Amino acid sequence: MVFTLCLRILKTREDAEEVAQDVFVKAYRSLADFKGDSKFSTWIYTIAHHSCLSFLRKNKLQVQSLDVEPVFHQADSRAGYFSADSIELKSKIKLVSEAIQLLSTEDAQVITLFYKSEQSLEEIGHILGIEANTVKVRLHRARTRLREKMEKHYSRELNELKS
Repeated sequence: MVFTLCLRILKTREDAEEVAQDVFVKAYRSLADFKGDSKFSTWIYTIAHHSCLSFLRKNKLQVQSLDVEPVFHQADSRAGYFSADSIELKSKIKLVSEAIQLLSTEDAQVITLFYKSEQSLEEIGHILGIEANTVKVRLHRARTRLREKMEKHYSRELNELKS
């Protein structure tokens, strides 16, 4: 999930891999500083968030085009077979992941932390350095924008999934 968060912020797999690796090195070196005031995942996501922002500032990366192929949620072939239900679920996950890619970094980040990382509003607030109520507002707005993106860009796919 650290890699996923880094990927949402940095947009390129190579940069996300590099920063995610640095996050774990930083976390290992700072493990004695972890006080247990919050969940371990919140602590490590905070490190990841700050590391990504530092990376962006240091490298002054340009925003990428929305036409870049999404890399999140590639097919998992461990089962060796695909049932109709698993294919439909993967289609839905892929559809939502592609729509998340269309959101701003801030919106994608709050959606990812809340739904994929299962962080509470308070934990997300701690990670992002904002109040929990602000996170709640951002999450509401991000969900609204995600719905709009999905209706605009994936209306045909949504209709197919409904039928």
